[in-house]
Amino acid sequence: MNKDKIKQDLKIQFESLGKNISEYEKYVDVFLELALDQNKYFSNQELMDWFKNLREKCTIKLKEKEVKDLKDWKILDSGEIVHNSGGFYSIIGVEVNSAQREVKSWDQPMIYQKEMGILGIITTLKDGIRYYILHAKAEPGNIYKLQLSPTLQATFSNLGLVHGGKKTLFANYFDNLESKKVLYKQWLAEDGGRFYLKSNLNVLLDVPDFDFSTLTNEYRPFTFSQIKDFLRFDQLINPHVRSILCHL
Repeated sequence: MNKDKIKQDLKIQFESLGKNISEYEKYVDVFLELALDQNKYFSNQELMDWFKNLREKCTIKLKEKEVKDLKDWKILDSGEIVHNSGGFYSIIGVEVNSAQREVKSWDQPMIYQKEMGILGIITTLKDGIRYYILHAKAEPGNIYKLQLSPTLQATFSNLGLVHGGKKTLFANYFDNLESKKVLYKQWLAEDGGRFYLKSNLNVLLDVPDFDFSTLTNEYRPFTFSQIKDFLRFDQLINPHVRSILCHL
């Protein structure tokens, strides 16, 4: 079905109701995207098989260790846990006083990260169909290891290679955002019950003619409807994907 023809028909219907479709055009576009866009590269089953295969082959293994034995981390005299580089994050203690909670005051540890992070999804149009590039990303705290994550999910320490590892793939697309076609950009808070004053820059970046051949096997293009379909499954879509796309 032709999207332009449907929008024209809807415009006539809106005008008959005395309304201007331009006020609702964003919602019409999202509705048509959900209703009509079909992935010409990967079906839902092919994407699910790809993801399950990566999960099965994931080599991440965890073993609990005492904090004092963690390599490159140390406990200060204050009790704060920090990385030797001064980057990443630290664990601090706070006293909370509030008359609006279940108890009036309590003490707790919190994760303190001086720097912020970038959470970005690349989107592109191919033959009139909009795709979103998601990353099957492994994190040590994830249930089942991998979750479908934004194209880019990194702190500035990661981008600066403080960890001594490889440069984050596709990070260059998010440089100099002022000169790019940004569809959405907002600072959103992390879980305020555990993170101390932590926010991330959430970005939806339109990259015209993005080359799918540059995607490694950990990345795949999804349509919006496929992402919503995958939300029906436990532990598949990570929360950052949801926070970036929830405005649609």
